[in-house]
Amino acid sequence: MTRQVRPAEQRGSASTVIGHIVVLRALGLGDLLTAVPALRALRGSHPTATISLAAPQWLAPLVTMIDAVDRLLPTEELAALPHGAAGAGLAVNLHGRGPQSTARLAETAPRSLLAFAHPDLPCTAGGPSWDDAEHEVRRWCRLLEHAGMATDAYDLRLDCGSAPSRSGGAAPGVLHLGASAPARRWPARRWAAVAAALAGDGHPLVLTGAAEDRPAAEVVRRAGRLPGSCSLVGRTTLAELAGLVARAALVVVGDTGVAHLASAFGTPSVILFGPVSPARWGPPPGPHRVLWAGCLGDPHAQQTDPGLLRITADAVLAEARSALSDGDRGSR
Repeated sequence: MTRQVRPAEQRGSASTVIGHIVVLRALGLGDLLTAVPALRALRGSHPTATISLAAPQWLAPLVTMIDAVDRLLPTEELAALPHGAAGAGLAVNLHGRGPQSTARLAETAPRSLLAFAHPDLPCTAGGPSWDDAEHEVRRWCRLLEHAGMATDAYDLRLDCGSAPSRSGGAAPGVLHLGASAPARRWPARRWAAVAAALAGDGHPLVLTGAAEDRPAAEVVRRAGRLPGSCSLVGRTTLAELAGLVARAALVVVGDTGVAHLASAFGTPSVILFGPVSPARWGPPPGPHRVLWAGCLGDPHAQQTDPGLLRITADAVLAEARSALSDGDRGSR
């Protein structure tokens, strides 16, 4: 007989002594970083608990920087959770609205479960309702507040500590060319125009991205007349990429995980939004500049989003120069 999973109490559970908390967030880089305030709220509410995060193994270097997670349970999106997730005092769904993700947590037979309400899952009865328009950081904070936990949606910062960096000398500007879907990839020729102008101003630059971004990086490097050494595309580990972003003078990036790294380290950034509104995934207040044409689209489309194409190289360059000028006038 399957034991009934009890929904987490709406009030007072923050003071309950819980030995083990399992959190599901088996998604990507930006998804992990937008969940940092919620993870810290769990730690603050349950300081003696062991907090296990079910997430992809490749995110491990950043999980260690959150200072709110005791161990990583390697898993992939919506896969059955590892044995170490079984029987927790509290399971928390920071992955999605369900039902699949919540059902995966319920399979581990926790004593109680905290998730957004879903009509097909009695174990979510009394949970808060999902709001599609809500900012991703605020969404997960609200879930924990529903259970009586205090949150700070601006508690996004990470300490990169001794994270390795592949750069030396003056802090470079990082141009991150990649994105997980073609819809959010700005054209290489526009990147090249920005790179050429910033290099002409005397700013050292580094190009980053995944291995699949190497052809675009070569276009940017050649058209921008940049040395071959400036391209680290496909050549950094996640820890090295984090170190680069943490120490950069500026990051210019699309709506992707590296934009959230800039927020996590307080690095000035210029973020190019395309099919998704910054009201849902934008940075916190700080040295971050957002460009968005105001058009919504399909973030998974196989062609560059029309709204993203409305952002010109001149507009990006103006914001980048302004951000670098502000950085020269003060320290972070």
